[in-house]
Amino acid sequence: MKLWQKEGVTTADKIDRFTVGRDREMDLYLAPFDVLGNLAHAQMLETIGLISSDELGMMTDELKAIYQKIHQGQFEIEEGVEDVHSQVELMLTRVLGDVGKKIHSGRSRNDQVLVDLKLFTRDRIWRVAEAVQRVFYRLIGRSEQHRDDLLPGYTHLQIAMPSSFGLWFGAYAEALADDMLTLQTAYRLANRNPLGSGAGYGSSFPLNRTLTTELLGFEGMHVNVVYAQMSRGKTEQTALTALAAVAATISRMAMDICLYNSQNFGFLILPDALTTGSSIMPHKKNPDVAELLRAKTNRLKALPMEVTLVMSNLPSGYHRDMQLLKEILMPAFDEILDCLDITDFMLEHLQVKPNLLDDAKYDLLFSVERVNELVLQGVPFREAYRTVGKEIAEHTYVPPRELHHTHEGSIGNLGNDLIVKSMDQTVKGFGHEKAQSAISHLLS
Repeated sequence: MKLWQKEGVTTADKIDRFTVGRDREMDLYLAPFDVLGNLAHAQMLETIGLISSDELGMMTDELKAIYQKIHQGQFEIEEGVEDVHSQVELMLTRVLGDVGKKIHSGRSRNDQVLVDLKLFTRDRIWRVAEAVQRVFYRLIGRSEQHRDDLLPGYTHLQIAMPSSFGLWFGAYAEALADDMLTLQTAYRLANRNPLGSGAGYGSSFPLNRTLTTELLGFEGMHVNVVYAQMSRGKTEQTALTALAAVAATISRMAMDICLYNSQNFGFLILPDALTTGSSIMPHKKNPDVAELLRAKTNRLKALPMEVTLVMSNLPSGYHRDMQLLKEILMPAFDEILDCLDITDFMLEHLQVKPNLLDDAKYDLLFSVERVNELVLQGVPFREAYRTVGKEIAEHTYVPPRELHHTHEGSIGNLGNDLIVKSMDQTVKGFGHEKAQSAISHLLS
């Protein structure tokens, strides 16, 4: 069944398979959101007189029944049915007959898939935001737990200055707070209603787009119907850019863990339960979890460019090229959510080695402390710098291991409260409560 199929016109099976591609598989992600879009659209149709109140009642009851089947795992796109939109309409018409056929009035499959994708993307970005928050607060907790455990700081992979595990954990927490800003931007772009744009040129029916915007809990609508269609691709690219930002943070942390867990560094310990072994080397405890996190998140960083290439040189209006965006977008959410879940688990069980800087090989980490010590005695900085350099060269240098870092964001003043405040403010800026409330009301 195809919504566009005409009497006596058929498409070659080979063309059918090629053009449908993985769409039926990807459309299963959209099933609950297609029903939500139908519920809102049906209510709107009743207000403008295209269906009666009795017909609305029948449609609403059946759509809610379909929604329950989806959540019970009893929904499938049948063989020969092109996509989720066709399947839902088919299920309606089987039960309601001609009443079910009225659901497509004032709508194109283009704006139908657009609203499904907007609702799906909004939902998944919020799930990612929740998962990011869990990792964020795990990092903040570990930062506070290890605020006094010192760690070598590096530049150019050479020992540079004293750091701490409090700083290290906190740095990645603040990185996620920044990433949350990118997620909020992607969420708010997804949180705009394209329904009513039709095939990209509106409708001669007196559609009430403001009503469907409110019913679906959108922050606003894509006003211009041509731009509503042009938002396809931009929404996906922005969402994947946000996921790539989170992925970049996790990837970099995973690389640190691989380094810090190695014998050459020896700063962290991954418990046996988090490691794997070697088939020939009995001593091996490999950090496969961190290595796979690094690889999976690195791969996610490439996805915005895939969207860019698919959308390159497309003029305005709908093009079938856009179908492929589903295959890029939808599995990416599954991947990042899995990565965030395993990151949280790994961070929970990661063990920190204390007293690292007691080792004499880290004496030079304190050279800047020695310079600052002389400056506080009145020696000009450049002269103090040369003096300490001479002490090091002549082996008379004695590291001052007592640290006095008091400014915001330093070893002695982590500023985690400010980082938490930043995260909380960004999360509030999503405005997700409105969407939750609207969807609950729509299904009630």
